[in-house]
Order: sequence, then C-alpha cells, then structure tokens
Amino acid sequence: QVQLVESGGGLVQAGGSLRLSCAASGRGLTSYAMGWFSQTPGKEREFVAAISNLGTTTLYADSVKGRFVISRDYAKNTAYLQMNSLKPEDTAVYYCAAGALGATMARNGYTYWGQGTQVTVSS
Repeated sequence: QVQLVESGGGLVQAGGSLRLSCAASGRGLTSYAMGWFSQTPGKEREFVAAISNLGTTTLYADSVKGRFVISRDYAKNTAYLQMNSLKPEDTAVYYCAAGALGATMARNGYTYWGQGTQVTVSS
C-alpha cells in the first residue's frame, strides 16, 4: 500500500511559479513511477508529467513542455512538479499518482492517487 499527499498548491499570478510536492509513504517506493495529472470541473483527469521509478525517464504533456519539470527525491520519498511561466489555463486540481508499470501518460497505469491540491493562476 502506498499513501500519497500533495502540497504546494495555491494562487499565483500568470507568469509566476509554484512547486508541488507529493510525499509518499509505504513499501517499495523505488519500484513505482510517479505521475502528475490535472483536472478541472466537468473534465477528465489529464496527464501532466511522469517520472520513472529510477528517474531515468520523464514524460510531459505538450502543453507543459519547457515550463514544468518533474523530479523525485528518494531520500525524502517525495516527487515534485516545478511549474514555471504559469498560465490561467493551468488552473486545476493537481493529483499525484504512483504506479508499478513505468512512466506512462495513461491514467490506468497508476494504482495509487493523492487527494489533490488546487492551483489557481490569475490573469
């Protein structure tokens, strides 16, 4: 069993930055890829970024390439999403996820999910 807790969301002006954190607890965390997804009301949860279990592979949605960076700290059992040059359209609830199938853009590739953290970007 893996538990995930996100933090770091908030209100920021367009062009600003935020760093989301995902603290993980449980066994065998280095076996899991980590992903970030976003969701707005009435829409499906969408892929944002993922990092493989060993950190050797990263994936990004086209909409965030060059602006967001995913990373993980094994000593702290924490994954991060550094969000730069934020846009109003980045406003969403951001969810952290963990999965044993490797870094993937697919929601069903992740077994464990956090409760989400709200990011609001004002224009």
